[in-house]
Amino acid sequence: MKKLILLTVVSLFWSATLFAAGTQYNLRVDGLACPFCAYGIEKKLIKTEGVESVSFDLEKGLVIVKVKEGVTLTEVQLKQLVDDAGFTLRSMSEQAL
Repeated sequence: MKKLILLTVVSLFWSATLFAAGTQYNLRVDGLACPFCAYGIEKKLIKTEGVESVSFDLEKGLVIVKVKEGVTLTEVQLKQLVDDAGFTLRSMSEQAL
């Protein structure tokens, strides 16, 4: 049930940003195993100014963060947010939307 709720929330965020031009950050995170873990990270990231959506691929340990146009997040900033949520950032990639 929690997975369904999380998937619904993530889908709503994703559809709302479908036409926005910004940046997407793909974060590889150790220890990301369940929707509860994902929710803990999402709470930290979504409070960050300019973050439009946060979605997850739990099988790959991937957190996908989309930000508004003109907003830039640094690796140091993202690492700190992931660390504050109790996880370890292994790598990060960035792509324009």
